[in-house]
Amino acid sequence: MTQVLARKWRPRSFTELVGQEHVVRALTNALRQQRLHHAYLFTGTRGVGKTTLARILAKSLNCETGVTDAPCGKCGACTEIDAGRFVDLIELDAASNTQVDNMRELLENALYAPTSGRYKVYIIDEVHMLSRSAFNAMLKTLEEPPGHVKFILATTDPQKIPVTVLSRCLQFGLKQIPPQQIRDRLTEVLTAENVQSDAHSIALVARAAEGSLRDALSLLDQAIAHGGGALDEASTRAMLGAVDQTYLHSVLRALAARDGAALAAEAGRMGERSLSFESALQDLAALLHRMALAQVVPGSLANDDPDAPAILELAQTFGADELQLYYQIAVQGRAEIGLAPDEHAGFMMTLLRMLAFAPGGATVSAAPVRAREAAPSAAAPAPTAKSSAATAGVAPKADPSSWADLVGQLGLSAMANQLALRCEMTKRTADEIELRISPADERMFDKPYREKMTAALRQHLGAQTRVSFIAGDVSGVSPKAMTDRMIEQRHAEAVAEIRQDPFVRELIEDFDGSLDDGSIKPK
Repeated sequence: MTQVLARKWRPRSFTELVGQEHVVRALTNALRQQRLHHAYLFTGTRGVGKTTLARILAKSLNCETGVTDAPCGKCGACTEIDAGRFVDLIELDAASNTQVDNMRELLENALYAPTSGRYKVYIIDEVHMLSRSAFNAMLKTLEEPPGHVKFILATTDPQKIPVTVLSRCLQFGLKQIPPQQIRDRLTEVLTAENVQSDAHSIALVARAAEGSLRDALSLLDQAIAHGGGALDEASTRAMLGAVDQTYLHSVLRALAARDGAALAAEAGRMGERSLSFESALQDLAALLHRMALAQVVPGSLANDDPDAPAILELAQTFGADELQLYYQIAVQGRAEIGLAPDEHAGFMMTLLRMLAFAPGGATVSAAPVRAREAAPSAAAPAPTAKSSAATAGVAPKADPSSWADLVGQLGLSAMANQLALRCEMTKRTADEIELRISPADERMFDKPYREKMTAALRQHLGAQTRVSFIAGDVSGVSPKAMTDRMIEQRHAEAVAEIRQDPFVRELIEDFDGSLDDGSIKPK
């Protein structure tokens, strides 16, 4: 009978273990120096190697060649532990044996010497599931254990283990395995199994495993069966219900072009394929993370990563602050998708939110813009603010509303746009603009943002425009200050309206209640 891959390729030595080098190093050094503890605790999420590591440690302690960090794998003790029938290795699933009677029976047997091994090893999986009484029963043995007994505890939730137990164990935290290491391991397995595969399919399985190598091998088994004995991208995507990355690439290109129509069309195509929009938002956030990392550390993308060319291309399309903003919106959108009328609406609203908060706004799609640019010039082009002012012989006014309008036309990146909204325009002539910043905001106004604003203003008003920044007392007429006052005013009006409502006043009087002003939202 053919073994499933997760069991067939389970590591049998420290050298075969993937992704837990920090734990392996500590244990091998301890075994070489014969510095053995009586109780070990392995923590970590599912499928990262806790029980596997416990069995390898049990072999190291009982190998007939002696206590070693490299058990032979051939002696009676090693082969019986691998086969799961070593009499002195007792494995207990705490999820099924939570009661104190089970623990007392186990501890009573611990007093007896090993039957054939050097140590009697107890592996207690999901130890956090034990009852309080069972933990109390264990404490006495953990405090004064017989010399021939070793406890190896494993859990996915160490927070639920009493501190009195934790303090008596040597703790090791196992981490989630990076996708690259999972991909490398799956490639080795597929080569050894002589299964045809492609890099995209392996990457899909590695990503879907979410840091668990056991889950990756189980998914690989399913994907091979689904593909009729081979691993191909289309079949693997269908099996996983994964979103084709090309859809997300198209979404990001439409976002870069500020093309709302293209975004809606792409979401529609995804809906026609019955793709999971929640998964799409998860994958979109992951893609944005990889793009942001590629901007800072281009070498972070592996050479054999099939998505690397597209990620590098897209990473050059957006500013670093834009990627941070879109990532935050994608994560928030995924958290809120269950509250949406349906998944499609939740996904589409997340994309529209990205479009709305994109630098420069998105009131017009790129398609009409391109149409206007391509149209023959039957009429003279509309004059710019600078040319119209020069024609009239009158300098533009330096009033707050004109600065707010101008900021909306500059197309600044997210952070530069926020800082521009904190400025007050104190002077504006045909060839000069003076902006005042409060001292509190000046420290945020780094040179790169000043340069971005200057470049945007010169592109909009003319290359000779002089832009100056002055720090000092502000009069509260910046676009942000005016918006904040308007919001405060609307909130105050809403609070007043609620407080004057007869029904609310009656509730407060009858139940000696109070009104939380912060919870009131303007209409």
